[in-house]
Amino acid sequence: MATTLVPSNDILHDVLPTERLNERAKPTRELRDELRRIDNIRNIFTVLGALVLSFGVIGLAGYLHTWWAYVAAFFLMARAHVGLNILGHEAAHRLLFSHKPTNDAVGRWLLAYPSYQALLAYRRSHFAHHRDEMGPEEPDLSLYSGYPLPRDSWRRKLRRDITGVSAYKNFRGLFFAIRKGRREALQILAVQGVMIGVSVAVQRPLMYLIWILGWSTLWRVSNRVRSIAEHGGMIRSKDRRLTTHVIRQTRLARFWMVPYNTGWHLAHHVDMGVPWRNLPKLHDELVRAGWVTEELEYSSYGAFWKAASSGEVKQADVAGAGSGVSSMLDFRD
Repeated sequence: MATTLVPSNDILHDVLPTERLNERAKPTRELRDELRRIDNIRNIFTVLGALVLSFGVIGLAGYLHTWWAYVAAFFLMARAHVGLNILGHEAAHRLLFSHKPTNDAVGRWLLAYPSYQALLAYRRSHFAHHRDEMGPEEPDLSLYSGYPLPRDSWRRKLRRDITGVSAYKNFRGLFFAIRKGRREALQILAVQGVMIGVSVAVQRPLMYLIWILGWSTLWRVSNRVRSIAEHGGMIRSKDRRLTTHVIRQTRLARFWMVPYNTGWHLAHHVDMGVPWRNLPKLHDELVRAGWVTEELEYSSYGAFWKAASSGEVKQADVAGAGSGVSSMLDFRD
């Protein structure tokens, strides 16, 4: 048997369907209607909070205009871009606001474009990811495959992220899309131009420098480790317990790396129409049904990364593997 991150068949209990879940673990109609409700009012404050933790942090650093304020802002921008990216992902699923024009306007202009995310292009490719994880149309297959991998290879990947090499590849794609006149690329450029103009107008160009450096380094690391924790080393299957990891959520991880309940990722892939606030409820339903068990769960992100980079993993009698880190900076048609 090969060392793998795929759960073994003997811990995949066949308990479906139930009264509340169908044979694919999706909620039945009554539960689905409850879980798919979007809380528009609370999401307004969620978006405002994300903007305070991003634009507000940069603005405060510029106001204080001290070296330590800019250093603190640089580290906080790792969390800021996580928040913008994940709420942008929610908008890509049309789950941020029930009014679609509002959902897309907020998602694009306030969340995605300031954080170099091509939301509309991302939406098209990301839905292929949900339709068939690790399948032939999987846009992030190169990101998720090959795990577990040697620690020196893991360190090389993280080194490319923290030194800006990965970000350079993304920005190169944006540059070529701008040259080709792609509409969304030009819109991202316009938003970034406004941000640069404001920082120069208030005589604080360091504000924009910190913004882009945070995205290009610390956020790239965070994005990779989160993405691998979601699907790294898994396989193509109709059983999403074989495509998506289950990792116990802690307060620290939920603040820095997986805010807005994105850590309940198996629930998200079971039913991608459930908004972020209700993912823990769907996860609890999966646990109560016995479909998700303690044996499937990693005790922490640290425990998962140890397994993903050292070979200390569960054994499986399922053949195959999948691998891949992605950004919403994607202009594929």
